[in-house]
Amino acid sequence: MFAPFTTTGIGSLPFIDPEEAASFSLQACDIPFWPQLPKVSFRELMVPQYSEGLPGVRIDRDSERVTVEPVSQDDLNSFYEKVGEDADFPISREYAQGFYAFMAELERTGKRFPCLKGQITGPLTFTLSIKLSDGRYLYFDDEMREIATMLLQRKAIWQIKELSRHAERVLIFIDEPILTAIGSSSYLGVEPEEAERLLRETVSAIRSSGGIAGIHSCGRADWGMLMRTGADIINFDAYDYFDNLMIYKEQIQEFFERGGYLAWGIVPTTDAIREVESSNVREMLIKEFELLSETIPLKKIYENALLTPSCGAGSRTVEEAGKVFSILKELAGELKG
Repeated sequence: MFAPFTTTGIGSLPFIDPEEAASFSLQACDIPFWPQLPKVSFRELMVPQYSEGLPGVRIDRDSERVTVEPVSQDDLNSFYEKVGEDADFPISREYAQGFYAFMAELERTGKRFPCLKGQITGPLTFTLSIKLSDGRYLYFDDEMREIATMLLQRKAIWQIKELSRHAERVLIFIDEPILTAIGSSSYLGVEPEEAERLLRETVSAIRSSGGIAGIHSCGRADWGMLMRTGADIINFDAYDYFDNLMIYKEQIQEFFERGGYLAWGIVPTTDAIREVESSNVREMLIKEFELLSETIPLKKIYENALLTPSCGAGSRTVEEAGKVFSILKELAGELKG
C-alpha cells in the first residue's frame, strides 16, 4: 500500500494565509494533507472544527467554548433522517479555510495524487471535550455520544468524497490526543471496551467508504487496543514516547502480519525543534528500529514504516514548521537510499 518511509503530516500548521498553508502542504511530504489553521480562528481548533451539524451545539466565540444545549426529539429525528438519507455533512469554509484553499490549489494544478490525507477529531477526544448544559461531558450521555460519533464519521466520509476527486486513495487520520488521559480521575467512567468500540466503528466507516484509516495519538496510549480497531495505520510520537510503544511488541508483530503500518512521529513539534538537527533525529530513529528488531525483523519494520512529525505543527512558528518538514524530508530521503 505504501512504500517504506512514506511521509505525511498530522494536520495543523501555523500559517495565517490559507493559500500559503495549502501550497506548503502540497510540497512538504509524500502524502499531502489539508491544513488545519488554529491561528486563523477558534473555529479551526480540533473540536469546534467538526461540531457543525451536531444537534444542540452552541459555539461561544467570545469565551471560545463549545457546549451542547438540550435537544428536542424533532431535532434528533431530523439528524437521524439526514444520516439515513446518506446526506453530506460538510465542514464549511468558515470552519476550515485550509481545506478549501487546499482543494482550490488541487483544482488549479490539475494534478492527481496517489494519496491525499484528511483528518477528523476522534470520538473520544470530541465527546470528552464538549460539555452538556448540566456540566457533564457529552460522552456520558449515551444517545449524544452515538450522535457525535456518527457526525464525525460523516465528516470523514465527506472528506473522502471530496479528496477522491484528486487522488487514487484517501487517508483519514482519527486524532485522539485524549487517549493519554483515559483512566485518570477526570475520565474514570470511560470503559476501555466502549472506547475500543467507538474507534472500531469509526475505522470501519472510513474503510467501508473506500478510505484508509489511521489513528494518531501523541502521548501514552493503550496501543494494543488501537491495533485491535482494524486501523490500517497507527501513528505515535516516536520522539518522546517510544518506550511506551515497546510494551506492545507482540501486538505490533501481529499488527504487521495483518498488513498494518506504524507511522513514526519522529520529528518533534515541541520546543525541542528549536535545537534538534536531522542527524539527531536519524540516530534516534535507527536506535528505535534496532530495539524493535529484537522482536520483529528489521526488514519488516522498514516495510511497514511511515514517517511523520510527532504531532501537529500549529503551535509552532512558520519557520519552525518549515524546519519540521525539512528534517522529515531529509530523513526520509536518507532512509529510502
